[in-house]
Amino acid sequence: MLGTIDGRLEGVGRFLGFAIRTLAAIPAAVFGRFTEVVWQFEQVAVKSLPIVLGAGASVGLATWFQTHRLLAANGAEAALPSFLAVAVVVELGPMMAGVLVAARMGAGLAAELGSMNLNEEIDARLVLGADPVSSLVAPRAIACTLAVPLLTVLVDASALVGALAAESAAGRHSPQMFWRQSLVVLRLSDVTPATLKTAAFGLLVGVVGCWIGLHSERSAEAVGRAATRGVVLAVLAVFAANVVLVPFIQWATARLSAGAF
Repeated sequence: MLGTIDGRLEGVGRFLGFAIRTLAAIPAAVFGRFTEVVWQFEQVAVKSLPIVLGAGASVGLATWFQTHRLLAANGAEAALPSFLAVAVVVELGPMMAGVLVAARMGAGLAAELGSMNLNEEIDARLVLGADPVSSLVAPRAIACTLAVPLLTVLVDASALVGALAAESAAGRHSPQMFWRQSLVVLRLSDVTPATLKTAAFGLLVGVVGCWIGLHSERSAEAVGRAATRGVVLAVLAVFAANVVLVPFIQWATARLSAGAF
């Protein structure tokens, strides 16, 4: 029992050290491996567009139908656009973007680096003096960090467009009225932190996926298990980060509003 706990604590310590090394390598990777960063950004952002746009639109449609039924039954149908906009932009959109990227890239990064470990490419880099953290992990972590906030904006936009389509088909508001009502409650001080916090989601996804891949065993089955673990741990990391960041953002926003800083 104690040995298992000690082993898990040791693993957490090694992961934290790996994450710190990745953060330290990011500035050099931005300038020294810019082409690799751009290519990885394309893999994360551009190739995630279909699932992000489709998921956002479907959530907007489904959320509109569910909330419209409940609000209309209680005589609060007029509040639907503002309620839906706040729910999507402040919480649903950022979380959806983080989870979608975690599901896609958590498996992709773990499988990619696990395959490189299986083929002894990591050992070859070490022999040649190339640190895998700076040459492989940092560009991927940067790409995920930059991509998730941009994908969040697209999720928000597609969800609101989906809700607008549902409103136009089955609601009472005109498109112009829907957009005006959706902006009544939203404030820039709420939208900006909710969007920027997803950069932390992206960083966690990149670091967790690469960590799992680099430390996978050298067999075909192990690569498959690494891909599964990459998805699970990356998604859990996103949820955990959201639980930590949301109260902190609310506290910081309240302090700023009160002029404490």
